[in-house]
Amino acid sequence: LKFIFGSSAIQALDLVDRQSITLISSPSGRRVYQVLGSSGRTYLCLASCHYCSCPAFAFSVLRKNDSLLCKHLLAVYLSQVTRTCRQLKVSDKQLTDILFTKKKQEA
Repeated sequence: LKFIFGSSAIQALDLVDRQSITLISSPSGRRVYQVLGSSGRTYLCLASCHYCSCPAFAFSVLRKNDSLLCKHLLAVYLSQVTRTCRQLKVSDKQLTDILFTKKKQEA
């Protein structure tokens, strides 16, 4: 992992060890992962389209194109494989509110 993902691999494994990943799902089948970062901030990850709301993803992955993914997204993928993410079921409205609240915080 470290060979492919560099220092992000160790940081992602730490997030998994600390059980910082929560899968939030709604009755309609929508799924979003919430990751509590090492800084204490919460980021949203959409594994289905390979996206994270953190600044590192926007800069290193999207803008500079020098990383495949950020530590939060890697942690999501690792938690899926190891089946260690916490689960939270919410209504469709609650999930919409989570997504829009996060979007407003970023603006």
